[in-house]
Amino acid sequence: MLNRTALGAAVLATLFALAADAKTLRWSSQGDILTMDPHAQNEGLNNSVSDHVYEPLVTRGKDLKIEPCLALSWKAEGTSAMRFKLRPNVKFHDGAPFTADDVVFSVERALAPTSNFSPYMQGITGAKKIDDLTVDITTSGPNPVLLAQLTEVRMVNRAWAVKNNVVRPQDFKNKEETYGARNANGTGPYVLKSREPDVKTVMVLNSNWWGKMEGNVNEIVYTPIKSDGTRIAALLSGELDFILDPPVQDIPRLKSDGKIRILEGNENRTIFFGFDQWRDELTYSSVKGKNPFKDQRVREAFQLALDLEAIKTQVMRGLAFPTGVMFAPQVDGYDKSIDIVKKPNPERAKKLLADAGYPNGFEVTMDCPNNRYINDEKICQAAAAMLARINIKIKLNAMPRATYFPKIQNFDTSLYMLGWGVPTFDSLYALQSLLRTNALKGGDGNFNLGKYSNPKVDAAVDALKTEVDPVKRKALAKEVLTIHAADVGHIPLHHQVIPWAMRSGVSAVHRADNRLTVKWVKIQ
Repeated sequence: MLNRTALGAAVLATLFALAADAKTLRWSSQGDILTMDPHAQNEGLNNSVSDHVYEPLVTRGKDLKIEPCLALSWKAEGTSAMRFKLRPNVKFHDGAPFTADDVVFSVERALAPTSNFSPYMQGITGAKKIDDLTVDITTSGPNPVLLAQLTEVRMVNRAWAVKNNVVRPQDFKNKEETYGARNANGTGPYVLKSREPDVKTVMVLNSNWWGKMEGNVNEIVYTPIKSDGTRIAALLSGELDFILDPPVQDIPRLKSDGKIRILEGNENRTIFFGFDQWRDELTYSSVKGKNPFKDQRVREAFQLALDLEAIKTQVMRGLAFPTGVMFAPQVDGYDKSIDIVKKPNPERAKKLLADAGYPNGFEVTMDCPNNRYINDEKICQAAAAMLARINIKIKLNAMPRATYFPKIQNFDTSLYMLGWGVPTFDSLYALQSLLRTNALKGGDGNFNLGKYSNPKVDAAVDALKTEVDPVKRKALAKEVLTIHAADVGHIPLHHQVIPWAMRSGVSAVHRADNRLTVKWVKIQ
C-alpha cells in the first residue's frame, strides 16, 4: 500500500500531467463576435462562438448528422408536437439545474419579436412542460425539418434571464445594449470569462460539463484582427494558433511552410448581390423619381455585366464555385440541372439598360462588408469595375460587419452583398428567408432585404413548409429557383471554399458549416 507521502506525490504528478496537457487556443478572424446573446443575431461566426457556451436540444456531429445534446431522445406526438426527454443532471454555468422550464422559456424567447432566429422557428408555436425532464415542442402542423431547426435554438436559463433583465433577446439591429450581449450563462463546454468587443473574448473550460471533451483546450482566446497581413504575421510568429479566414492569396505560401497546416473544404454558403425592389425611388442612386431595380431588364443587365469566372480566378484564387442558384450542393433540394451560370455579355447588358430607359447608365451605391466573407470588399470592387463597362457607376460603401448588418437589416440599402449558409441543410431555410415575400414575422423573408416578391414563389415556399415527401420537396425547391432565376431576384455569385490555417501542432475538424468546434481541437 502506498504511504500518504507517496500517494500525495502520485496525485500531484497526475495533476501536473493534466495541467501540462491543457492548452490555450489563440485564434482569430477579420471580424469580431457581434453579441453573446444566443437569440439576437443569426450570423455564422456568432453562432459558432455561441455553440461553445450555449447548447441546443439536438446538435450536429463531426459528420454533420443530427445527434442528441441536451435532449437524449425524441418522438412524434401526432402531427403537431415532438416530445423530448431531457438529459438529467445538467447544470448551467451558475450552477442552476437545466429543466423543461428552461426549454419552454428558450423557445418562447426565440419566438420573440426581437429574436433574429425566426428562420429556425418556422412552424413552431411553442413548448409545453410535461415534467421536469420532458417537454413537447408544438408546431402548427407537420414540420419535416423540425430537428434540423432545433440544432440552432440554444437554451437559456430562465432565472438568470429574469434576474438580469434579458427575458427577451437583445434588439441587435437597432443597436440595443443589454446584459446578455456581454455576459452569458449556458450549459456548454466553455464558460465566458471576459468580453471586450473588438478587442478580445476569453472562454475557459467548464469543469462541470456533462459531455466528453475530446480535445485538450482549457482556454479559448479570440482576437479579431482586420488586417490580413497582421493576422498571417501573428500566425507565423506563433502568437496565434488558428486563423478561420486566411487570405486566399497567401494560401500557396502557407502550404509551403512546414510550421503551418491548411485545411480546405467547401462551405455551405452562397455569396450573392441583392437589389432594393420595393421603394418607388432608390435611396442611394442618381435616378430620381423611380426605382430602376423594379425592372427585370435592369437586374438582368447587372447580372450579364458580371464575370463570375474572373471573380473566381482573379479575386478568389480558385477558392470558389460560381453558381446560378441560392444555396450550395450540400443542401437538400439542390438540383444541378438548374445551376446555370450566365456568361458575361456586356453588349446585351447595355441594350437591356437602354430598353429599360437608361441608355447612359446611372450611379448607385453598393453596400458591402469588409470583414465578413472571404475577400468580400475585393469582390465588390471587382463587380464595380465590371459594371463600369456598361456605364453603371458604383459608389462602394464598405464597412465592418458590426455596422453592416444593422444597416441592411433595417432595409437601409439599394444594392448589397450577402452570404447565406444553410445550417439546417434543407432548402426551406434559404428559400423562406431570402426569397419569400417579407412578412415581418414568422421567418418569411426575414433576410429578403430588397423585398423581392413573386406570388408563385410564395405559394411554393409555403407548400414546402409542411411537405414531407422528399421527391415533392425537391420539386418545389426547383420550381422556386427556376422562377427566381427568370426574375433575376438576386444575383448568385459563388459558393465559398473555406481554407483554415493553423500551426502544425494543431488538429481540428473542418465541416461545411465553417464552425470551429474547440471541444474537438487538440494542440501538441
